Amino acid sequence: MKVVKNIQKIAEKVLLNEAEAVKKLVDFVDNDFEECVRTIFDLNGRVVVTGVGKSAIIANKIVATFNSTGTPALFMHAADAIHGDLGMIQKEDLVLCLSKSGNTPEIKVLVPLIKRTGAKLVALVSNMNSYLAQQADHVLNATIDEEACPNNLAPTTSTTAHLAIGDALAICLLELREFSSEDFAKYHPGGSLGKQLYLKVDDIYENNELPLVKGDTLVKDVIIEISSKRLGAAAVVNDNKELQGIITDGDLRRAIERGINIEKNKASEIMSTGAKTMKKGDFAVKALNIMQQNSISQIIVLAEGKVEGFVHLHDLLREGII
Repeated sequence: MKVVKNIQKIAEKVLLNEAEAVKKLVDFVDNDFEECVRTIFDLNGRVVVTGVGKSAIIANKIVATFNSTGTPALFMHAADAIHGDLGMIQKEDLVLCLSKSGNTPEIKVLVPLIKRTGAKLVALVSNMNSYLAQQADHVLNATIDEEACPNNLAPTTSTTAHLAIGDALAICLLELREFSSEDFAKYHPGGSLGKQLYLKVDDIYENNELPLVKGDTLVKDVIIEISSKRLGAAAVVNDNKELQGIITDGDLRRAIERGINIEKNKASEIMSTGAKTMKKGDFAVKALNIMQQNSISQIIVLAEGKVEGFVHLHDLLREGII
């Protein structure tokens, strides 16, 4: 007979268990943690992250985070290390070894070999009395009360704790390096994330036509300008191309509903002032944020106070920013 269980309650218990464990890690951020961060920051070599089983999977993620935030790192499987991979460790490196118990056979074999290379050893463990913790130059405490597994066996909360400590290390190092969004972009040139970090409005508006009208332009001609340039709006400018206002297709619709005479009334009579603008050289993702915050579909780009172009929401969709 199938046993009925409350799945939602089980999930909630797991999440609360792991959240509480991560919260308790704050108490373990001590002088040894700070010394470890500074040691990594001053390294002439790389951080080699190692572990076995589930710890090896978490080690891989920590390596990826380190590399993407400016700290050179390599993954070395603890079991493979004693079969040739130990050669990747140089004297100038630091080895970060992940293990819940700190007493596994692979770790006990590996630790003396690591110390023989002259590289520094950092233990990320959940057992502060373990062999690994006793042998390490620095110890990062990831002690937990229990796993989320009801049998207290499957690595769940412990791996979450190790992952969180790895993130804390990476962000501390990022801050020390003053790693900027421009630096981040160098390591993430692909995909929507990369474009958010390097694509500028200059790369977009030059591909669009520029709908411009003067304040004394008749509304009928404004309609032609907007429809022909297909951006859903036109900038109202003076003789020096300085922005005076904007007319969107919504402004036109509302004006026509009010009974305006498109043969007699002028642009200055229906334009909206306070148009949202950006400067040439601004990142395209900033345009997206402004559009979303103000529920608009286009934004005007200025250079030295003069209208240079338009960026439309469709441009950002096409570029994969959204």
